[in-house]
Amino acid sequence: MAHLTFIHGISNKPAAEELHRIWRGALLRAASPLDLDAEGVTSEMVYWADVLYAEPMREGELESASENLEMGAHDTEKVDIPEAGDPLERAWIESMSDRMGVDSKTGEALEDDETRLEGDGASAGTVASDLEWIPLPGFVKDEFLKRFLRDVHHYLFNSEFTPRPGETFLVQDEIRKRFVAAVNRGAAKSGPHIVVSHSMGTIIAYDCLKRVADCSGIDALITLGSPLGIDEVQAKLKPEWSRKDGFPSSKVAGEWLNVFDPMDVVSRLDPHLASDYRKNGATVVEDQRQNHDGWWTHSLDKYFRGQVVSSRLKSMLGI
Repeated sequence: MAHLTFIHGISNKPAAEELHRIWRGALLRAASPLDLDAEGVTSEMVYWADVLYAEPMREGELESASENLEMGAHDTEKVDIPEAGDPLERAWIESMSDRMGVDSKTGEALEDDETRLEGDGASAGTVASDLEWIPLPGFVKDEFLKRFLRDVHHYLFNSEFTPRPGETFLVQDEIRKRFVAAVNRGAAKSGPHIVVSHSMGTIIAYDCLKRVADCSGIDALITLGSPLGIDEVQAKLKPEWSRKDGFPSSKVAGEWLNVFDPMDVVSRLDPHLASDYRKNGATVVEDQRQNHDGWWTHSLDKYFRGQVVSSRLKSMLGI
């Protein structure tokens, strides 16, 4: 039986079951509709928002606010900029902040930061400059930037975090445990088994498939709106990652499809992964552009509903 392992991205989310239902529903509304139940395809959501956020978004809020969900416009929980434990960590925070175009102490967007386009969606600007054209209040954009920086930092540095009284996690350890357990359950199915990851979930999926020995193998990997092209992210995936041999060959038996929208602020700094994740020097990752409507093109709903993602996922599943 074919199986999908989903993993969500940055920022807070509805409760796990609700989010899983929404992802499956988005595929039903796709350009090439995919009814997982009718096709006998099972799926599981790797849910990790509760590791970094005190309580889930209210039921139904994701669908009513899909345009600005990841920006925190409908979430009252505020996020602080991470504090460094040592000079190397401080240097990473400052470098990543510069990459995003924000003040490393406040998380607020820096002024006079202009975006310069470099080819097929790539940007020589920053996340903050790319947000300038999005019609939302500045405090909402600043909150998104803080979430982006905080969530990625806490995972890559395995920070200790207490989202609620009485619950403390080592962030990377906990999320790795959840992802590996889900992939191992999926590996017990007859296959094909595909991991579909979005946003920061692509970092988690790659990290586990490349760097965690007891993570089972999969048949294919899909990354959507991925920040894996950012230098500071790649620096924390070493020594296992290298440009020449970054493909997780021992765990991904088939293809790696990377889909991006050229105006997606999360992936836009470097949306093309093929040159950074080669297999023994050979280019094997397939980068595919998919254009979305509206001003918030990072939305998982838009990725799932697009022609590239929906048709390719069906092909991978043999449907």
